[in-house]
Amino acid sequence: MKGEAQTGRDLLSRVPTLADTSPRKYNKRRRLIETFLAVGVPGSLIALWQLGFHYEWIDNRFYASPWEIVSSKKLREAELWSEIWTSVQRMLKGFFAGSLLGVLLGVLMGVSRLLRAALDSLLTALYTVPKLALIPVFVTLFGFGDLPRIALIAVTVFFFVWISTMSAIMGVEDGYREAALSFGANKWQIFRHVLFPGALPQIFVGLRIAAGVAVLMLIGVELVLASDGLGALIEKGRTLFLPELTYVGIAISALLGLTFTYLVRILGRVLVPWAPEDQTPNQN
Repeated sequence: MKGEAQTGRDLLSRVPTLADTSPRKYNKRRRLIETFLAVGVPGSLIALWQLGFHYEWIDNRFYASPWEIVSSKKLREAELWSEIWTSVQRMLKGFFAGSLLGVLLGVLMGVSRLLRAALDSLLTALYTVPKLALIPVFVTLFGFGDLPRIALIAVTVFFFVWISTMSAIMGVEDGYREAALSFGANKWQIFRHVLFPGALPQIFVGLRIAAGVAVLMLIGVELVLASDGLGALIEKGRTLFLPELTYVGIAISALLGLTFTYLVRILGRVLVPWAPEDQTPNQN
């Protein structure tokens, strides 16, 4: 009996780890490892890419090396920065328009069962339509200016933010609403102090995804429908058989997407400090 009790105590006991004895040191070490991985993995892939060109494993007639991209004369031309600014403006306009509409409709459908029943099937069907297939429709509606390009980005962003917002509002636990009701809160107070704050972490997850999607759609639209911007630059490199130009456009597009996504993540950290770690736009 005594032996069994001793065994039970051994099973229940746990050796303290560094996280228990020195949480500050543990967090510092973890951040160092995460930073090393975040930099080391992409850096290793880029180094392998460069080695492939050095040892002629990769055909330089069709591909550009990292060094050729970084040292490209195109990066020092004012025309390139004009192309980047043009693309950034289109992306931001489409992102903010689509996000605003997505949050508004997502909130309304999240709180209204009747509105959800009326629009959910229609919007779900429209969501599955490839957005680039809508180019002829948008050109007919808005002409050949920037408006159809911005509208296509906005529509794409809208669906991601709408789904995320509606699901977030519906996912707030009933217990929180009942607690607010027990304190005499009205519908507006419940929405302001319970539903919307509770949904914000998931809404920002949707916004972060939509930020990346906005860049994807931007490049896709400019490849097909624009004579300027990063997408047009990539297409120009393809048609003129200039791989260096093509890869400069691709690299800048990737950096643009990374930067914009991280800006949305930081905004989420500032506005939603109560978000749980697995949903917050920041990963500690």
